[in-house]
Amino acid sequence: MATVLILGGTGFIGRNLCEYLVKSGVVSHVRCVDKVFPQTAFLNAEHTALFANPIVQFVQGNLSNAASIAKCFARDDGKEFDYVFNCAAETKYGQDEPIYQEKTHDVCMKIAQEAVKHPIKKFVHLSTAQVYAAGKKPSKEDDKTDPWTTLAKVHLKTEADLRGVAGLPLVILRPSTVYGPGDVNGIAPRIICAAVYKHLGEKMKFMWSGDLRLSTVHVRDVAAAMWHCAVNVPAFALFNVADKNETNQEKINKILEEIFGIKTGFYGTLMSNAARLDFKGIVEDVNDKHLKPWSEMCQKAGIASTPLTPYLDPELLYNNPFSVDGSAIESTGFKYTFPNVTTALIREQMQYYVEQKLFPVEP
Repeated sequence: MATVLILGGTGFIGRNLCEYLVKSGVVSHVRCVDKVFPQTAFLNAEHTALFANPIVQFVQGNLSNAASIAKCFARDDGKEFDYVFNCAAETKYGQDEPIYQEKTHDVCMKIAQEAVKHPIKKFVHLSTAQVYAAGKKPSKEDDKTDPWTTLAKVHLKTEADLRGVAGLPLVILRPSTVYGPGDVNGIAPRIICAAVYKHLGEKMKFMWSGDLRLSTVHVRDVAAAMWHCAVNVPAFALFNVADKNETNQEKINKILEEIFGIKTGFYGTLMSNAARLDFKGIVEDVNDKHLKPWSEMCQKAGIASTPLTPYLDPELLYNNPFSVDGSAIESTGFKYTFPNVTTALIREQMQYYVEQKLFPVEP
């Protein structure tokens, strides 16, 4: 069985990757490195137990420091890790480019420069499918890149620079919008907005139209794809990871209508285009409308702190179809376990935080 190093191991994808590897019985040792301790990472009971498993080792590490990274690669038994999975990156939207440069690009390059000093079999790097030019046609791996978020712009530069690291057995994955247990940045803000509108007793309306594409992929499929690529594809491969749901705003809203019993709609292209004159200002006004009742809901439920927020970053609300073709990876033998977003999967995502008393449930 393999030994594995996960950088960013207590994050959303890192914790689910660790869980996948342990449950699949393919590893004898997993070291999860993160600046955030499991005790403060908002893990549910199952993931908390995962980090107590004797084959899982948590190491607190400052991945911006080369010496600290070197210690993360050093094993007590003197042996080497077989595979390295890099999930370390800044994931919060709306940051200034220097923040992404420091916390994504610079960190990843330091990790890669340490990795080539060790005889690892594969270095699997997690990027984003937001690097493609926005368009209605699903983006394939060889399509034009034109990042439409600052986060994605830095990810694309990081990909290019990682390819230039001599001797690095690199595989790059570009997931679409990742959702599932532990999500806070993907579909989560829309779920929380729906909870707010149920609380307010109002109709929930989003910008643009219902057919605006929002490609999705379940976090367990991302984890499975990472392991699959580590052991089954040659170095220097690049794959998108996106389900077959052809997800759009309308499909997500229909699920939220079913869960929360609310009505939803869209402002349409004409009104949304008119809002472009002061788009950021309008979005901030909408966020202000969401944040106050969300705070009241949390206070009423006795929730003092939660990683969840209804805040919607303006970058994600522009009229940019996020359409991704994730079929190429299937030619290597990979199969998606969760090809469609379902009400049950969204309920499971909500339950992850409900059981931790981090999501206020109203009757």
